[in-house]
Amino acid sequence: MYTKKYLLFTLVPLLTFTAFGQQSTDATLNSIPVVKPGATLVKLPQQFAFAEGPAVDKKGDIYFTDQPNDKIWKYDVNGKLSLFMNKTGRANGLYFDKQQRIVACADEQNELRAITLKKKVTVLLDNFEGQKLNGPNDLWVDSKGGIYFTDPYYQRDYWQRKKPDMKGCYVYYLPKGSRKAVILDSTLIQPNGIVGKADGKTLYVADINDNKTWRYQINADGSLSNRQLFAAQGSDGMTIDRQGNIYLAGVGVTVYNAQGVKLGNIPVPSKWVGNLCFGGQRRDLLLITASESVYTLQMAVKGEG
Repeated sequence: MYTKKYLLFTLVPLLTFTAFGQQSTDATLNSIPVVKPGATLVKLPQQFAFAEGPAVDKKGDIYFTDQPNDKIWKYDVNGKLSLFMNKTGRANGLYFDKQQRIVACADEQNELRAITLKKKVTVLLDNFEGQKLNGPNDLWVDSKGGIYFTDPYYQRDYWQRKKPDMKGCYVYYLPKGSRKAVILDSTLIQPNGIVGKADGKTLYVADINDNKTWRYQINADGSLSNRQLFAAQGSDGMTIDRQGNIYLAGVGVTVYNAQGVKLGNIPVPSKWVGNLCFGGQRRDLLLITASESVYTLQMAVKGEG
């Protein structure tokens, strides 16, 4: 999700798509089994301040944020890009619930919000035990309508406060219909990307500052147990496909299989990849929000959800 961490990578040389560079990139893509053979990155014709938080609706249309500019954009199944909403509460991470509402981490007021496709906004959560949240960042909604979300602290220039109210950065669960979130893990340094499996049994959380991604068992009551190290790599956002492969956003997109074995890295010609998700009519189009740019890539696998 949108952080200032990506600024650390501004000195990393960007991939130059010379004829040789393009051939090298294509060869790398073709070596990754989840990428459709012969597929190449396609850049959307629009510049953003920092594109983030993509989420897919039931039709396959993808919505994503330009967090610094306080906008949500829509990329539909026909390849049309359009502005969906201005003044989003500084929406960052997004996810669609079963009611086809966009559930948004909105850190202007440090809230979770639900936004209908007619742009009606409902605040779902605005505090934890009377304290202001750090700044909800990324989320995943389970089949029961419960919301798992991460709450790292990244100082924003539009805040008056200069330090957090909370003592730490936690992973939370908000049961459907509840106004009270529950802390699930208080031991991470800076939890950021989060995604769960469609069967509701497994949750993945990236600790971006500890450079680790953790796997948890989801219990019947929504709580977590049996935390295990999935990969010795953190990430910003993440997504999952139907084979259980996990995609970690950061310097390019790093793909791990369900057992935590690295399958390869998709090189992306941007400073930093914030997030990604599968969309399209067949859910086999990977949309990558990469700082100032957004890319699509045809895949040989389909996304969950």
